[in-house]
Amino acid sequence: MSKTVLHLFHADPASMKTVPALAERIHDSGAGELEVFIFGPAEQQLTSPDAPEFNSMVDGLVSGGVAVSTCIGVAQQMQADEALRGRGLKLESAAVAFPRFAAEGATVFSF
Repeated sequence: MSKTVLHLFHADPASMKTVPALAERIHDSGAGELEVFIFGPAEQQLTSPDAPEFNSMVDGLVSGGVAVSTCIGVAQQMQADEALRGRGLKLESAAVAFPRFAAEGATVFSF
């Protein structure tokens, strides 16, 4: 079965709404394996009190069974690794994640 990765990097409002909504649609369609990888500026929004809608959507994906991952290096720099793990996010180095996506033959969409 094919794998789709939605890579969210940009922290602009449109990307932060589009990626979780698109992930939910893909997951609900049963169109294969899905992973959301949040990195960079968007990852910083995972601990921001100014992004409650985004964080609620991410938590909804996790509780709905979508694999949501984020960069452990950034999480550690933000001192948020334990808090993100506590929310059910998987932490992995981006330097490992992207080669893994290639090895898995995943289709990656970046926002």
